[in-house]
Amino acid sequence: MYRTWMRFFTPGPAHHRLGLVCLGVGLQYGALPTVGPRVLDHHVAVVISAGGGWYADPGGRRTTVTAPALLWLTPGVPHHYAPDPGTGWDEGFVDFTGPATASYTDLGYIEPDRPVVPLSDASGPRAVIGRTARAARRDNPLLEVETGAAVHELLVALRRARADLTPDGDLVLKALARDACLPLTVADHAARHGMTPAELRTAVRRGAGCSPKDYLLGIRLGRAKELLAATELPVAAVARRVGYDDPAYFSRLFTRRVGIAPVRFRAQQGRAVPGGWSDRVPDPEDPPRIERTTGHDGPVG
Repeated sequence: MYRTWMRFFTPGPAHHRLGLVCLGVGLQYGALPTVGPRVLDHHVAVVISAGGGWYADPGGRRTTVTAPALLWLTPGVPHHYAPDPGTGWDEGFVDFTGPATASYTDLGYIEPDRPVVPLSDASGPRAVIGRTARAARRDNPLLEVETGAAVHELLVALRRARADLTPDGDLVLKALARDACLPLTVADHAARHGMTPAELRTAVRRGAGCSPKDYLLGIRLGRAKELLAATELPVAAVARRVGYDDPAYFSRLFTRRVGIAPVRFRAQQGRAVPGGWSDRVPDPEDPPRIERTTGHDGPVG
């Protein structure tokens, strides 16, 4: 016995230009029928939150699937899978496509070569699938945009839920973020962790989806933008604060990556205030409140 609910969509050309579109969403549980062998022309993320079964690769080799787990069904790759006929499984799936899938694959969020991915917890991805299902009502005028945005959210949730990665990065990534603005090379960072540069590249690529150089550069440039916007420090001082002794090199690098020179960025984004900006992230559940003020004519309101 099994239960199935699913809905499919046909987004228009304008929706496809957003980068990702949702083609369908479904929630199923029980001793579901065997799927395949078949080949699709789009991606599907199948999240197994309870139960177990098997997945067969194109060569017929079976892999045991034990919840919580993710099945990646990727375009052009034959797949064949089923839950255990005795116990079944609890499944949620999202079909999607779009040009952004290439970037998500490059960053390691989609793994075509790893069709079965153990998860540490399926609750986050299943919550996103649930919201996608609720948005899928036929009278929703925002359906295509809302479900497309949910695909982006799902890919992040799946990345966080992977059992082989900690949700917010491993200790190496945390240390790199902490030390990013020190005047150190990638080789220096690797040596500080007892790693070769190649080992560090592998660790950062696996955890952050990019090279150590790009990971460090993103943090440095982000900090440089904050200093340019929130302080009146000279550009040379900003360069030194983020790890560059040569202000001319920093300016060229900033201009190439950001698209405008540091002085132009400051002119556009400058918000210098006494004491600078706070490093404390506001709590969205308890935001700071602006006190009402009293003018000459009494309270505002």
